[in-house]
Amino acid sequence: MIPFTYERPADARAAAAAVAARPEAKFIAGGTNLLDLMKLEIERPTHLVDVSRLPLTQVEELPNGGLRIGSQVRNSDLAGHMLVRERYPLLSQALVAGASGQLRNKATTGGNLLQRTRCAYFYDPNMPCNKRQPGSGCSALQGFNRMNAILGASETCIATHPSDMAVAMAALGAQVEAITPEGRTRNIPLNNFYRAPGTTPHIETDLERGEFITAVTLPMPPAGRQIYRKVRDRASYAFALVSVAAVIERDGETVRSARLALGGVAHKPWLVPQAQTLQGAAANDASYRKVASAALEGARGFGSNDFKVSLAERTIRVTLAEAAGQV
Repeated sequence: MIPFTYERPADARAAAAAVAARPEAKFIAGGTNLLDLMKLEIERPTHLVDVSRLPLTQVEELPNGGLRIGSQVRNSDLAGHMLVRERYPLLSQALVAGASGQLRNKATTGGNLLQRTRCAYFYDPNMPCNKRQPGSGCSALQGFNRMNAILGASETCIATHPSDMAVAMAALGAQVEAITPEGRTRNIPLNNFYRAPGTTPHIETDLERGEFITAVTLPMPPAGRQIYRKVRDRASYAFALVSVAAVIERDGETVRSARLALGGVAHKPWLVPQAQTLQGAAANDASYRKVASAALEGARGFGSNDFKVSLAERTIRVTLAEAAGQV
């Protein structure tokens, strides 16, 4: 690990200004991802700005029935919060499906959104990686890409975003609240928060230099049943091959409303707008199959991950059926 300096700012605006003032500065809270990357010298910050003690640890009920989740709320606290479990069980399920209990006790809401990809080539400094070293190439394209993207990828990067929490939040219509070094606050829909890899996969989010996540807001809970299903290589402490966050409200044998987001298949939580076509459709496998087919239109495997296309299709269908109370 290379030497670095350290400071603990008094408020969120000071934290944003501290990072903006130094090109090699980074925020640190739980450190569950950043410290690993620093030890491998993949991340090389020369200055750390500790935001873990800022007063952003509350889950607050909003007047519209939604929630405002402070960026420093720990994953374990958020998963177990009474209002989250009652109104957004999808989010609680996704959080519990991620990492281990020890990591959830340290990981924060803001840090979870900003964690870096787990692509093996990103973690290997001896291999080309455009996300780690722009312009060097993407080793995963012709390499071992079993965990990599099948949607939204480019010829420069096929990495996936590893968060479970973010997939649930995408399905729930979350917004990211951030503060700039100048003190300006803005709200970014989570679906617009992450950037497509394109030719600049090292630029991962819409945040400006120094901009700091202060909270995530959730709208009022959606009607219907909420389910998070994660398919992985082992039962715990493993990243998703495919995950599905689904919300379905039924009116007898007809779907009244539906929401769907996928994880493990793209550079970000992959929101599926085609789920809206279920409104008024029969609540059966034929309808779910149509949505799955539309959601995966244009999906492409790169060899080792070809199986993900059919795996995602099956997982979408069974998750929609479970959310509809049919499994």
